[in-house]
Amino acid sequence: MSLRHLATLALALPLSLSAATVGESNAPLREPDPIRIVQLAPGNLVQRNYADGLPSLLEEINETTTLRVDPDPVFIDTFADPVIFEHPFIYVNYADRKDWTLSEAEKDNLRDYLERGGFIYIDAGITASFLRDGGKHGQFHSFAEWRVTPELEEAFGSIFPGKGFQALPRSHPLFSAFYSGLPDASILPETVREFVVNEKWPQGTYAAMGFNIDGRLAVLAMPILAMGWGKDDYGKWTTFIGFRIREGAEGLSDRLATAVNTGTSFEVVREDGRKDTIYTQEAAMPAWVNEPDDTWRVFSYYYTQEISDYAHSFYTRLGVNIFVYAYTQ
Repeated sequence: MSLRHLATLALALPLSLSAATVGESNAPLREPDPIRIVQLAPGNLVQRNYADGLPSLLEEINETTTLRVDPDPVFIDTFADPVIFEHPFIYVNYADRKDWTLSEAEKDNLRDYLERGGFIYIDAGITASFLRDGGKHGQFHSFAEWRVTPELEEAFGSIFPGKGFQALPRSHPLFSAFYSGLPDASILPETVREFVVNEKWPQGTYAAMGFNIDGRLAVLAMPILAMGWGKDDYGKWTTFIGFRIREGAEGLSDRLATAVNTGTSFEVVREDGRKDTIYTQEAAMPAWVNEPDDTWRVFSYYYTQEISDYAHSFYTRLGVNIFVYAYTQ
């Protein structure tokens, strides 16, 4: 049985049905065992990024969908572990692995796993170039750049020569696999609502790149989502999330075009292939941007409880969509 068939069987029965008859028997149908998720966590499990993120998301999936997943992942140190063939989904936080040079055993396993229908989601696998000098920076930003980290491109290219990651269009079914669109944005301050709805996350989409095997999305990479998943034992979010938005003003373009920045400048690729030039004043803190139409805007940062709650809701909805898509494609 292929991993794809194993994933499909998880949804083969209506899980709300508590009992059914077979022929004239009154014996109840046995619900399938919860699906186990594999998580790559080399070394010390305590030190992995957002340790409460994935278990919290899996609990949410159990509460909101008919998919039944075990909230305790199966941990592996390396992709060479044969246990991956017992489970159709692998979750990876990119920064949990320090060196993405794959061993030959890992390459063989991953090639077989993906060709047989396995699915891998790599969190924080897309980061802007200015975040790549320090692995931790990418764990605190959802900075959308439509390009995976070079290490991932090289790692999977070494397994499947000639193939590469491609940006997912906003029309991709991943973004409507369970939830469609954004959460109700009325709770957001008016100053940020328009940017969030129209530019930051239009139609509830998010920067994403995929690696296809035989026409099937097999590896998915996104900017960090797990920072929005974690809850404590009391059901409270364990992180506080702020929004970075772009703001313009009359005369701003004239002033910023000649302004001096003390940090680095770098290019970010948009979904349409055009590029923004970002200027920073502090490490990992963008200050202003020169956009493709030669408009200049500044980055403003907003922190309120409503904003944080909204971000958590959206990131959780995206996480649910990823799992539902993977198990129903």
